[in-house]
Amino acid sequence: MINPFTEKNDTDSTDISLVESAQNGDREALERLILRHQAWIYNIALRMVLNPHDTEDATQEILIKIITKLSTFKGKSSFRTWLYRIVVNHVINMKKGHCENKIIGFKNYGEDLDKTPDIDLPDRNSMPVDIQVLIEEAKIGCMMGMLLCLDREQRIAYILGEIFNVNDSIGSMILEISKENFRQRVSRARRDLQNFMNEKCGLINQNNPCRCAKKTTAWVRAGLVEPDNLKFNKNYVKRVKDVSENKSKQLEGFLDNEYSNLFREHPFQDPPDFVKTLERILHSEQFQQILNLTPHH
Repeated sequence: MINPFTEKNDTDSTDISLVESAQNGDREALERLILRHQAWIYNIALRMVLNPHDTEDATQEILIKIITKLSTFKGKSSFRTWLYRIVVNHVINMKKGHCENKIIGFKNYGEDLDKTPDIDLPDRNSMPVDIQVLIEEAKIGCMMGMLLCLDREQRIAYILGEIFNVNDSIGSMILEISKENFRQRVSRARRDLQNFMNEKCGLINQNNPCRCAKKTTAWVRAGLVEPDNLKFNKNYVKRVKDVSENKSKQLEGFLDNEYSNLFREHPFQDPPDFVKTLERILHSEQFQQILNLTPHH
């Protein structure tokens, strides 16, 4: 698994080689380029919209934009910067999905948590998955909801800067703002999340009454947690912290903390195979004309 956001890696030269081949009509190179970046795009989008169905739609739309604009990439910036600017601009400007329309700020989110009754966990034999897996699903879903309480500019800065360990040099280039502004956005988002979690979340403050295990049954009954269709805690190989390590970040004045570490413990999701999803589009004559590519023999 490549990490496109590390300061030093060998992905850029590989990406450039694939881009040049794709621009010359090599479909296999184009597909390899998608495969290299689809997981990161998907995991960024998931934390921006929460709902997996909306995430798939957003990721597919982003990939189509990238493919359609690929012929315009001239190498004036790094390919990573070029590509993830498209990602960021899309997730900031896209139409609000179902979850964003429901979660409208920390105050209302806190009130909803207060209204959610504390109920004993269901009988282990009545559930298709282990109870601890179900509790973890509830915890991840609740924390992802906290991210949606941030405005989109703060949210994407926090996702990049705190969850995926993107330093201020790379983050500022992708967001097209100064390093100072990037740090400020991350800092404001961190402050707002920490204030909320200090007041509400039992994971941080043991004096807070809200506990994931106490809320799980109510969320199952409300359909927010589906034992037969886990959204976040499905089979996965890596956690975010396993793929986003960037030791140079501490040199930029960022320090790890227990709040961000909780988010980095979440699964790094395997996305659907978007190459297969886009295959019909990729091989259509109309799309070849858009790309100015010739079929690869």
